[in-house]
Amino acid sequence: MADERTSILVIDDSRDTLEVLQRNLVSRGFHVLAVSEVSEAIRLLETENISLVITDIRMPKVDGFSVIRHVRENCKGVEVLAITGFPTIDGAIRAMKTGAGEYLIKPFTDEELFSAIDHALARLRLKKQASPSAAPRRQYGIIGESRAMMQVYEAIEHAASSSATVLIQGESGTGKELIARAIHYGSRRAGFPFVPVNCGGIPEPLLESELFGYTKGAFTGAAGSRAGFFQTADRGTILLDEISEASLPMQVKLLRVLQEGEICMLGSSKPRKVNIRIVASTNRVLHEMVRQGLFREDLFYRLNVITIDAPPLRDRGDDIVLLVNHFAETFSERYGKAPPRLSEGLLGILRAYHWPGNVRELENVIHRLLSMPSSTTLDIPDLPPFMRFSAVGEGSLNRTLAEVEAEHVRRVLDSVGGNKTLAARILGVDRKTLRAKLRKA
Repeated sequence: MADERTSILVIDDSRDTLEVLQRNLVSRGFHVLAVSEVSEAIRLLETENISLVITDIRMPKVDGFSVIRHVRENCKGVEVLAITGFPTIDGAIRAMKTGAGEYLIKPFTDEELFSAIDHALARLRLKKQASPSAAPRRQYGIIGESRAMMQVYEAIEHAASSSATVLIQGESGTGKELIARAIHYGSRRAGFPFVPVNCGGIPEPLLESELFGYTKGAFTGAAGSRAGFFQTADRGTILLDEISEASLPMQVKLLRVLQEGEICMLGSSKPRKVNIRIVASTNRVLHEMVRQGLFREDLFYRLNVITIDAPPLRDRGDDIVLLVNHFAETFSERYGKAPPRLSEGLLGILRAYHWPGNVRELENVIHRLLSMPSSTTLDIPDLPPFMRFSAVGEGSLNRTLAEVEAEHVRRVLDSVGGNKTLAARILGVDRKTLRAKLRKA
């Protein structure tokens, strides 16, 4: 069913054709304006909010080419579907060159009609979202309007109104830290520190002292006492990012914080109370790690009070275009140039791509495009090779498993700017295994 706000203007000198088209379009939920005179159509284009014009080509007095030309020159944000009962190759080419986005030959089926309308409206939506003047919707500092993100916003609101521990799950690059920040700044703790800690980015021997702090003389080189992240976050929120990377002994210490609300600095036997909210995030499936004995079950249940799933970019539909527009404006401003126009072909590939690195990978790709020599338009040839050929590669069934794996490894590594640690995490292997696969790739 069409959006009730979608208005279609139909122009045809045949009353029978007008009646059939109007009846069919109204049955699909469109608001339809049907006229047989071009002059009346032009008046409606000036006074009504039209999204799509469907016009016959061969009409008396003023033909459809003039209508198409008028729309292109005067009606920004309107798509055109040309129809004709006298098809010629030259006519089709002329219609397209004049500005018609779709071209149908009478008689056409309902399926052909609505397929052409769907394509035209999809193209209109992409153009509007890719326009530099189109401001993407932001909630909690996050860009996204998809159904998946609406569910995230609801979960953030629920979590912010609670004091319970939160577990954020999602693939690398899906914006888990942004969600954690949104929870903190929407809560009663917003006036106190938000402290993110990457449990996978701090070497295990240092993690304990970084989290809990240490006293003077606790170890060689400890010339004085130093507060840890838990103390820094007092009365605020601490994000334990990549909690799945914490060792089992560290998990025991974290469990004590959750159970008792207290820490013990390295080198001290005296516990200290801390008033903090803990938010944890992971790109792994914790309950599966529990089953494998890699994560403590009691800690998992302590963390898993409120769970928020950060959706992968490939499941967020047109949010991809909103984010492309946002990053294009951001990097254009950084490099002191006007945002380029993004071709429909380029946007189509960006929407169809799998995005193993999610929003982080998309940001990297747009940064790469905008750092190139100035161009008023970005098109498919400007994309990295692994993206240009991805559609062909994914559809090919005559490649060996080793070839498919090697291509995927190269894509993931390219998507994260050559960062082998992050690429290994996305692929679910260790660095040694990744190095071996790269030698074969």
